[in-house]
Amino acid sequence: MTKLSVNINKIATLRNSRGGNTPNLLQVAKDAERFGAQGITVHPRPDERHIRYRDVYDLKPILTTEFNIEGNPKEQKFVDLVLEVKPHQVTLVPDSTGQLTSDHGWDTITHKSYLKDIIASFKNAGIRTSIFVDANEKMVEGAKETGTDRIELYTEEYARLYATRKEDIIQPFIKSALLAHSLGLGINAGHDLSIENLAFFKNQVPHLDEVSIGHALISDALYFGLENTIQLYLRQLK
Repeated sequence: MTKLSVNINKIATLRNSRGGNTPNLLQVAKDAERFGAQGITVHPRPDERHIRYRDVYDLKPILTTEFNIEGNPKEQKFVDLVLEVKPHQVTLVPDSTGQLTSDHGWDTITHKSYLKDIIASFKNAGIRTSIFVDANEKMVEGAKETGTDRIELYTEEYARLYATRKEDIIQPFIKSALLAHSLGLGINAGHDLSIENLAFFKNQVPHLDEVSIGHALISDALYFGLENTIQLYLRQLK
């Protein structure tokens, strides 16, 4: 079964908007696990506009499922954080400073040498590595050369075109997943996956290990409640 990792960035955004501790990020993370989430994802950015670096340290000792930290390894503060916290998985994302949200994967050919070095440092610390890539077979082949354990398929284009072209837009993801699996890479996916488009993606894309979902899931929880929403998403992954 494909695992569901809940990204709790939006909980931190809501908390930070008032300067206090409501909603309580740590309690939400524990509740998400209790409600069935098989992992917790955070993406600290340099401006700490949602997840703060302190949050990452506070989350590590209380989580009982997989802890996944996303971020740009070109920020030395991020690298130091990951090496100190030692999550189960680090997902490397090529964000620029101040970027609103992730909007592209790594060029694994141009940045192969850099990625090899930084991935080696994480793997030497016993941390599973995943790198954000577009659904492009050349980028998947390049990812293999970096030494990463997994790739995370960037799914924004799939989500954007799902309503009108789902049969066409899913094809590059199927091909990329098949290639990645043949190369011995694990396969994650994320970005704009939702209750509407998740089941089709999971049923079409083979060998899918994990999805990381935040914005849509937290938005749905406003209507359905967090426990019910997590269960709804888990049903899409069966």
